[in-house]
Amino acid sequence: MAASLSCPGRAWIQGGSTLSWNPRKSTLVSPFFVKSPRNFTVVRMAVSVEKSNQSPLERYEAHLDDAKVNLLLDRIKWDDKGLVVAIAQNVDTGAILMQGFANREAVATTLRSCKATFYSRSRQSLWTKGETSMNFINVHDVFLDCDRDSIIYFGKPDGPTCHTGAETCYYTSVADVLKLPQVEENRLALTTLYSLESTIAQRKAEIVEAQNAKPSWTKKLLLDEKLLCSKIREEAGELCQTLENAEESKRTASEMADVLYHSMVLLANKGVKMEEVLAVLRERFSQSGIEEKSSRKPKH
Repeated sequence: MAASLSCPGRAWIQGGSTLSWNPRKSTLVSPFFVKSPRNFTVVRMAVSVEKSNQSPLERYEAHLDDAKVNLLLDRIKWDDKGLVVAIAQNVDTGAILMQGFANREAVATTLRSCKATFYSRSRQSLWTKGETSMNFINVHDVFLDCDRDSIIYFGKPDGPTCHTGAETCYYTSVADVLKLPQVEENRLALTTLYSLESTIAQRKAEIVEAQNAKPSWTKKLLLDEKLLCSKIREEAGELCQTLENAEESKRTASEMADVLYHSMVLLANKGVKMEEVLAVLRERFSQSGIEEKSSRKPKH
């Protein structure tokens, strides 16, 4: 019999059924397993239809039973205390949110609840991230590393992850400490894309707060919408030319960087985060592009 699961917003066919019902898309989902070269190092599944916006874990967890969970847990290399390192990562931004430890029960709870659950070594008990702050990490998938001795909870946080109120628990740069050990500076660990977004946001804030009169191309674009839109169209055209004129790949990468930068300035102007854009793309992964376009409301 299928386990009774607590992920909200879905109704499941219980009683050992091999199908699950997605009320949002009116589809039946049927999972199957694919063995990896490392013998279930990664457990994945596929669906029989394309219209589901559910995450892989949400689709899979409707069919969890004790036997399947134990099979997976037996493949994990627990340490002598029955624990593994458990890392939580933002499914859209790639940001490492936090690191903790998990035992068998914590991993099983995560699989069934879709909420990142850990084992507290100090309290010697399970704890679900967000049970006090309500800033849960909604797990979309779980990955094992090649040696099966650490795991990643791949999910979407409801709010700041760190108890300090920071977006992630990683905001102290070793380079900053070595450079100015007497100065404690908070700087989130950001990938290239989000470092750029952060810089653009800083330039926008300088305009609003009338700080730092130093000239900036980003500021100029933020203050001149016509110039910004003309640059996006110009750079997009130059990107297409690299294909049409069979230009070298480095040129294509350079033009795409220009398109991306100018588009991100427009996003900042509109108050839209890159994370929102990536979330839209993620939701489209399991849907045909043709069907997605035909389902859009007509523009007025």
